[in-house]
Amino acid sequence: MRPKIKCAVFSAVMIMTGFLQAQVEDQPLDSIQEKLIIMEGDSLFRASIALDEVFLFGKLDFDSYEDKLRYYILKRKTLKVYPYAKMASERLVSLTDSLELIKSKRKQKKYTRKVQKYIEEEFSEELKKLTRTEGQILVKLIYRQTGMTAFDLVKELRSGWRAFWYNTTAKMFKISIKEEFNPEAVHEDYLIEDILQRAFAERTLQRQESVLDYDYASLTNKWDQRQKQKK
Repeated sequence: MRPKIKCAVFSAVMIMTGFLQAQVEDQPLDSIQEKLIIMEGDSLFRASIALDEVFLFGKLDFDSYEDKLRYYILKRKTLKVYPYAKMASERLVSLTDSLELIKSKRKQKKYTRKVQKYIEEEFSEELKKLTRTEGQILVKLIYRQTGMTAFDLVKELRSGWRAFWYNTTAKMFKISIKEEFNPEAVHEDYLIEDILQRAFAERTLQRQESVLDYDYASLTNKWDQRQKQKK
């Protein structure tokens, strides 16, 4: 997704201190060598400096006051639940790495239950305070961060029956834990991505890349074109 800047790497002959001394005739620098940069703490010569990717965000433009209000309500809810989705991704990676080191199926299940219980005890009370729309946004962001629906995560970590029960309970509050995150096809999902990217740039949220394959800049162009066509 991110373009990589290829830097020319030049090798240098290092002389071991105290063992060898030599004198070399001065050589004129060619046009390439003159542009080399030595970074502090870096033993490599570089022809350029790699910079972080920077997005230039356009001014937020709304067709109506209702659209503007809807965006800022979505922003408040997204910023609130994103840390939980980020935590879910980190716990999943940690759990997966740990399970690879455990050979016994019985011990794997025991460890999984232990981690799941820890997560429930640590965050269950906070998650109960979420509104229906906040809960649905969280489900989408979990998919953004892990590439798996909340239903599939529960099914994999606990059991199919547990996942069915969670989904049935969620439906009572009109929340589908099978919901995916699709900013290419769903406008609200794109707005959520836009909110996240702006928050990352402002350092309001700590950046964690999505495991999904899409490009924010391309998405922005796509949805801008659609909005213009509507007008």
